[in-house]
Amino acid sequence: MSISELNINLFRIINDIGKDFTYLNPAMIFIAEYMVLFLALSVLIFWFTGRKTNRIMVLCGFITFLAAEIIGKIAGLIHSNNQPFSELINVNKLMGHEVDNSFPSDHTILFFSFCMVFYLFRRRSGLLWLILACLVSLSRIWVGVHYPADVIVGAAISICSALIIYRVVPTLRFTENLLAIYEKTEKLILPKKQKSKEF
Repeated sequence: MSISELNINLFRIINDIGKDFTYLNPAMIFIAEYMVLFLALSVLIFWFTGRKTNRIMVLCGFITFLAAEIIGKIAGLIHSNNQPFSELINVNKLMGHEVDNSFPSDHTILFFSFCMVFYLFRRRSGLLWLILACLVSLSRIWVGVHYPADVIVGAAISICSALIIYRVVPTLRFTENLLAIYEKTEKLILPKKQKSKEF
């Protein structure tokens, strides 16, 4: 069996589950499409808690995502495939999606970039973030918009990027200077906001 056949067969196994257990489909659609809002909110909360470690963690997440996304685009130039629903018949397509190159999965790159960084900084609670990233990746196959290879490669790129960024970025003086500049700017802005509330 070729890698392509294995990829399609694995997609069928996961995607067909939604045909047999239709009551799970709404939850998987929500995870596939809207869990990104939860991730965005979590990133904002981590950043604005004011703890330096949290801000370094979020900064590492952003840099990891940018690096992984660039690598992902290069990988997409080397290999490309459209969404399963546009290439295969009898796909359980559960959400709207335009037809383009789905390799590797941008959603997977986004979630694994941040969630892997969260795991490296917070080992205990970080496991929950990794589970979330896996669940989102699985949901993208479930709803018919990605092949397993799309999410596996996306996850691998993000995990490798996160491991490097985690080791390098927190040790750079540039990181310290960037956060110091932000904190000074924040202190200049916040008093003005407080004064405006008094009037």
